[in-house]
Amino acid sequence: MEHEVFVPVTVERLREALGDPVRVARAVPGLQQDAGADPVAGRLKVRVGSHSITYRGAVHVTGRDDGSYAVEGDATETRGTGSVTLALTLRLRDTEAGTTLTFDGTATADGRVTELPQDAVGSAVVRLLNRFAEALGETEEEPEKPEQQPETPEAVETPEPVEPPAPPVEDFTEPANPPAEAAHARRTMIGRSAEEVDHAPPRGRYAPVPAPQTVASGATLRWAAPAAAVVLASAIVVTRVLRKRR
Repeated sequence: MEHEVFVPVTVERLREALGDPVRVARAVPGLQQDAGADPVAGRLKVRVGSHSITYRGAVHVTGRDDGSYAVEGDATETRGTGSVTLALTLRLRDTEAGTTLTFDGTATADGRVTELPQDAVGSAVVRLLNRFAEALGETEEEPEKPEQQPETPEAVETPEPVEPPAPPVEDFTEPANPPAEAAHARRTMIGRSAEEVDHAPPRGRYAPVPAPQTVASGATLRWAAPAAAVVLASAIVVTRVLRKRR
Protein backbone atom coordinates (compact mmCIF):
# COMPACT_ATOMS: atom_id res chain seq x y z
CA MET A 1 0.00 0.00 0.00
CA GLU A 2 1.07 3.62 -0.55
CA HIS A 3 -0.63 6.78 0.65
CA GLU A 4 0.29 10.47 0.97
CA VAL A 5 -1.08 13.09 3.37
CA PHE A 6 -0.35 16.82 3.39
CA VAL A 7 -0.09 18.54 6.77
CA PRO A 8 0.35 22.34 7.10
CA VAL A 9 3.16 21.86 9.65
CA THR A 10 6.93 22.10 9.32
CA VAL A 11 9.11 18.98 9.11
CA GLU A 12 10.93 19.84 12.35
CA ARG A 13 7.69 19.99 14.25
CA LEU A 14 6.56 16.59 12.95
CA ARG A 15 9.93 14.99 13.79
CA GLU A 16 9.60 16.24 17.36
CA ALA A 17 6.14 14.68 17.60
CA LEU A 18 7.27 11.33 16.11
CA GLY A 19 10.15 11.14 18.56
CA ASP A 20 7.78 11.34 21.55
CA PRO A 21 5.74 8.11 22.10
CA VAL A 22 3.24 9.98 24.28
CA ARG A 23 2.42 12.42 21.48
CA VAL A 24 2.23 9.54 18.98
CA ALA A 25 -0.32 7.78 21.22
CA ARG A 26 -2.43 10.94 21.40
CA ALA A 27 -2.41 11.14 17.60
CA VAL A 28 -3.88 7.65 17.08
CA PRO A 29 -7.63 8.31 16.70
CA GLY A 30 -9.78 6.42 19.18
CA LEU A 31 -6.92 4.66 20.99
CA GLN A 32 -7.77 3.58 24.54
CA GLN A 33 -4.43 3.16 26.28
CA ASP A 34 -3.76 0.31 28.70
CA ALA A 35 -2.65 1.40 32.16
CA GLY A 36 0.98 0.53 32.87
CA ALA A 37 1.73 -0.58 29.28
CA ASP A 38 3.68 1.06 26.47
CA PRO A 39 2.40 4.49 25.45
CA VAL A 40 1.20 3.31 22.02
CA ALA A 41 -0.64 0.22 23.26
CA GLY A 42 -4.28 -0.49 24.04
CA ARG A 43 -7.59 -1.01 22.30
CA LEU A 44 -8.61 0.50 18.96
CA LYS A 45 -12.02 0.27 17.32
CA VAL A 46 -11.90 0.30 13.51
CA ARG A 47 -15.07 0.97 11.53
CA VAL A 48 -15.25 -0.77 8.15
CA GLY A 49 -18.41 0.17 6.28
CA SER A 50 -21.31 -0.66 8.60
CA HIS A 51 -19.21 -3.00 10.75
CA SER A 52 -16.91 -2.29 13.71
CA ILE A 53 -13.98 -4.43 14.81
CA THR A 54 -12.07 -3.80 18.03
CA TYR A 55 -8.39 -4.75 18.19
CA ARG A 56 -5.97 -4.89 21.10
CA GLY A 57 -2.27 -4.43 20.36
CA ALA A 58 0.70 -2.05 20.15
CA VAL A 59 2.56 0.10 17.61
CA HIS A 60 6.22 1.11 17.62
CA VAL A 61 7.68 4.06 15.70
CA THR A 62 11.47 3.97 15.20
CA GLY A 63 13.63 6.54 13.45
CA ARG A 64 16.13 5.49 10.78
CA ASP A 65 19.42 6.95 9.63
CA ASP A 66 17.99 8.14 6.29
CA GLY A 67 15.40 10.29 8.09
CA SER A 68 12.48 7.92 7.58
CA TYR A 69 10.53 6.09 10.28
CA ALA A 70 9.61 2.44 10.66
CA VAL A 71 6.05 1.87 11.86
CA GLU A 72 5.49 -1.68 13.10
CA GLY A 73 2.41 -3.01 14.87
CA ASP A 74 0.40 -6.13 15.62
CA ALA A 75 -3.04 -6.61 17.17
CA THR A 76 -5.70 -9.24 17.72
CA GLU A 77 -9.48 -9.08 17.81
CA THR A 78 -11.01 -8.66 21.27
CA ARG A 79 -14.00 -10.80 20.21
CA GLY A 80 -12.54 -13.33 17.86
CA THR A 81 -9.35 -15.02 16.69
CA GLY A 82 -8.42 -12.65 13.86
CA SER A 83 -5.18 -10.66 13.89
CA VAL A 84 -3.47 -7.83 11.99
CA THR A 85 0.24 -7.23 11.32
CA LEU A 86 1.50 -3.87 10.09
CA ALA A 87 4.89 -2.94 8.61
CA LEU A 88 5.08 0.57 7.12
CA THR A 89 7.74 3.11 6.25
CA LEU A 90 6.95 6.77 6.95
CA ARG A 91 8.82 9.52 5.08
CA LEU A 92 8.61 13.27 5.51
CA ARG A 93 9.01 15.63 2.55
CA ASP A 94 9.22 19.36 2.94
CA THR A 95 6.73 21.09 0.64
CA GLU A 96 5.36 24.57 0.24
CA ALA A 97 3.46 25.71 3.37
CA GLY A 98 3.80 22.34 5.08
CA THR A 99 4.97 18.74 4.93
CA THR A 100 3.90 15.71 2.92
CA LEU A 101 3.82 12.38 4.76
CA THR A 102 4.22 9.23 2.64
CA PHE A 103 3.16 5.80 3.94
CA ASP A 104 4.21 2.68 2.06
CA GLY A 105 4.48 -0.94 3.17
CA THR A 106 2.40 -4.02 3.77
CA ALA A 107 -0.37 -5.17 6.10
CA THR A 108 -1.62 -8.70 6.56
CA ALA A 109 -4.83 -9.70 8.31
CA ASP A 110 -7.15 -12.62 8.94
CA GLY A 111 -10.41 -13.10 10.73
CA ARG A 112 -13.48 -10.89 10.36
CA VAL A 113 -11.79 -8.23 8.24
CA THR A 114 -11.19 -10.71 5.43
CA GLU A 115 -14.95 -11.26 5.12
CA LEU A 116 -15.62 -7.57 4.39
CA PRO A 117 -15.37 -5.85 0.96
CA GLN A 118 -11.80 -4.86 0.05
CA ASP A 119 -12.77 -1.35 -1.03
CA ALA A 120 -14.40 -0.74 2.39
CA VAL A 121 -11.26 -2.03 4.12
CA GLY A 122 -9.04 0.24 1.97
CA SER A 123 -11.25 3.29 2.76
CA ALA A 124 -11.05 2.55 6.50
CA VAL A 125 -7.21 2.34 6.36
CA VAL A 126 -6.92 5.61 4.40
CA ARG A 127 -9.25 7.40 6.79
CA LEU A 128 -7.22 6.13 9.76
CA LEU A 129 -3.90 7.34 8.26
CA ASN A 130 -5.34 10.77 7.38
CA ARG A 131 -6.65 11.34 10.89
CA PHE A 132 -3.37 10.15 12.39
CA ALA A 133 -1.32 12.59 10.28
CA GLU A 134 -3.62 15.54 11.02
CA ALA A 135 -3.64 14.81 14.77
CA LEU A 136 0.16 14.40 14.73
CA GLY A 137 0.51 17.93 13.38
CA GLU A 138 -1.91 19.34 15.96
CA THR A 139 -0.19 17.88 19.03
CA GLU A 140 2.04 20.46 20.63
CA GLU A 141 3.92 20.64 23.84
CA GLU A 142 2.54 23.03 26.38
CA PRO A 143 4.57 26.25 26.50
CA GLU A 144 6.83 26.48 29.49
CA LYS A 145 5.68 28.90 32.12
CA PRO A 146 8.10 31.69 32.97
CA GLU A 147 10.02 31.07 36.17
CA GLN A 148 9.58 34.58 37.45
CA GLN A 149 6.22 36.21 37.42
CA PRO A 150 6.11 39.93 36.70
CA GLU A 151 6.06 41.92 39.85
CA THR A 152 2.77 43.53 40.62
CA PRO A 153 2.86 47.26 41.34
CA GLU A 154 2.71 48.17 44.96
CA ALA A 155 -0.67 49.11 46.17
CA VAL A 156 -1.13 52.81 46.78
CA GLU A 157 -2.51 53.54 50.18
CA THR A 158 -5.59 55.68 49.96
CA PRO A 159 -6.69 57.79 52.92
CA GLU A 160 -9.68 56.47 54.75
CA PRO A 161 -12.83 58.51 54.08
CA VAL A 162 -13.82 60.77 56.92
CA GLU A 163 -17.42 60.25 57.92
CA PRO A 164 -19.41 63.50 58.33
CA PRO A 165 -20.74 64.20 61.82
CA ALA A 166 -24.17 62.78 62.43
CA PRO A 167 -26.99 65.35 62.57
CA PRO A 168 -28.37 66.08 66.05
CA VAL A 169 -31.29 63.89 67.00
CA GLU A 170 -34.35 65.74 68.20
CA ASP A 171 -35.98 64.52 71.38
CA PHE A 172 -39.65 63.76 70.71
CA THR A 173 -40.34 62.22 74.11
CA GLU A 174 -42.83 63.86 76.44
CA PRO A 175 -41.52 65.92 79.34
CA ALA A 176 -41.57 64.27 82.72
CA ASN A 177 -43.97 66.87 84.21
CA PRO A 178 -46.30 68.35 81.52
CA PRO A 179 -48.16 71.60 82.24
CA ALA A 180 -51.29 71.29 84.33
CA GLU A 181 -53.67 72.57 81.61
CA ALA A 182 -52.26 70.25 78.95
CA ALA A 183 -52.33 67.28 81.31
CA HIS A 184 -55.95 68.01 82.29
CA ALA A 185 -57.08 68.40 78.67
CA ARG A 186 -55.27 65.22 77.64
CA ARG A 187 -56.71 63.27 80.54
CA THR A 188 -60.23 64.54 79.75
CA MET A 189 -59.95 63.63 76.03
CA ILE A 190 -58.49 60.21 76.72
CA GLY A 191 -61.11 59.49 79.38
CA ARG A 192 -64.04 60.43 77.12
CA SER A 193 -62.59 58.57 74.17
CA ALA A 194 -62.07 55.41 76.17
CA GLU A 195 -65.57 55.64 77.70
CA GLU A 196 -67.22 56.15 74.32
CA VAL A 197 -65.31 53.23 72.85
CA ASP A 198 -66.24 50.94 75.72
CA HIS A 199 -69.99 51.83 75.96
CA ALA A 200 -71.01 53.10 72.51
CA PRO A 201 -72.90 50.49 70.43
CA PRO A 202 -71.32 49.39 67.19
CA ARG A 203 -72.34 51.12 63.99
CA GLY A 204 -72.65 50.15 60.36
CA ARG A 205 -73.34 46.62 59.21
CA TYR A 206 -72.49 45.22 62.63
CA ALA A 207 -75.00 47.45 64.53
CA PRO A 208 -77.71 45.48 66.45
CA VAL A 209 -81.27 45.45 65.06
CA PRO A 210 -83.57 47.49 67.39
CA ALA A 211 -86.42 45.55 69.01
CA PRO A 212 -89.97 46.41 67.93
CA GLN A 213 -91.61 48.98 70.23
CA THR A 214 -94.72 47.84 72.08
CA VAL A 215 -97.56 50.16 73.11
CA ALA A 216 -98.97 49.69 76.56
CA SER A 217 -102.68 48.76 76.73
CA GLY A 218 -103.32 51.40 79.36
CA ALA A 219 -102.48 54.19 76.97
CA THR A 220 -104.95 52.77 74.42
CA LEU A 221 -107.82 52.58 76.89
CA ARG A 222 -107.01 56.04 78.15
CA TRP A 223 -107.70 57.48 74.70
CA ALA A 224 -110.53 55.13 73.67
CA ALA A 225 -112.90 55.83 76.66
CA PRO A 226 -113.63 59.53 75.95
CA ALA A 227 -114.28 58.78 72.31
CA ALA A 228 -116.83 56.08 73.17
CA ALA A 229 -118.69 58.45 75.54
CA VAL A 230 -119.01 61.10 72.86
CA VAL A 231 -120.41 58.60 70.38
CA LEU A 232 -122.95 57.30 72.93
CA ALA A 233 -124.14 60.81 73.84
CA SER A 234 -124.62 61.71 70.20
CA ALA A 235 -126.72 58.61 69.65
CA ILE A 236 -129.01 59.49 72.57
CA VAL A 237 -129.58 63.04 71.27
CA VAL A 238 -130.44 61.81 67.80
CA THR A 239 -132.95 59.31 69.22
CA ARG A 240 -134.80 61.98 71.24
CA VAL A 241 -135.07 64.33 68.28
CA LEU A 242 -136.62 61.61 66.11
CA ARG A 243 -139.23 60.79 68.78
CA LYS A 244 -140.40 64.38 69.06
CA ARG A 245 -140.91 64.68 65.32
CA ARG A 246 -143.12 61.64 65.32
